Amino acid sequence: MEPNSNSKIAELEALLFLHGEPLSFKKIAAVLDIKEEACAELVHALDEKLQEDARGGLHLVVDKEKVQLATKPTFGKLLEAFVREELTEELTPASVETLAIIAYLGPISRAKIEYLRGVNSSVILRSLMLRGLIEREPDPEHASSFLYKTTFDFMKHLGLRAENELPEFAKFQKLLEVFEAKKEDGSQPAEVG
Repeated sequence: MEPNSNSKIAELEALLFLHGEPLSFKKIAAVLDIKEEACAELVHALDEKLQEDARGGLHLVVDKEKVQLATKPTFGKLLEAFVREELTEELTPASVETLAIIAYLGPISRAKIEYLRGVNSSVILRSLMLRGLIEREPDPEHASSFLYKTTFDFMKHLGLRAENELPEFAKFQKLLEVFEAKKEDGSQPAEVG
């Protein structure tokens, strides 16, 4: 298939939207099954498409190795107001669920969070980071990924001195150990009570 065909451009746009963070050309080429050399051409074609759509709210941020889908700067005031309002509201049940996953299982990748929740969590993760409840760090095993963990502000907010003071923290850590062991040897995990 031609690298800059309309379907490949749409696939790239969908991939960048889903990923929500900078994505390397190498990863894009692998996922879209195109040559890495053709990736820059495909990114350029999507960039032109987004620039031509004056009614659209998105554009690309591109460097030599990565690309990210982002909102146009002209919508900065609108988005700033939205984020400010979002940060003054109480956490949604989905945010609490995501925060609990990170607190008990973190540091954890976005892919694992989304697997456990069954939905895209990029907006919730951004909201939790803006609130200062979680932070991300580079994933040492995957160069273009991050691991999410709770912050000191999260612990201060809950009145905790350490994460092991979370309710039933030891039980969840034991479950995690059992499942990690299962993953390594392929056996079924024993019940943990």
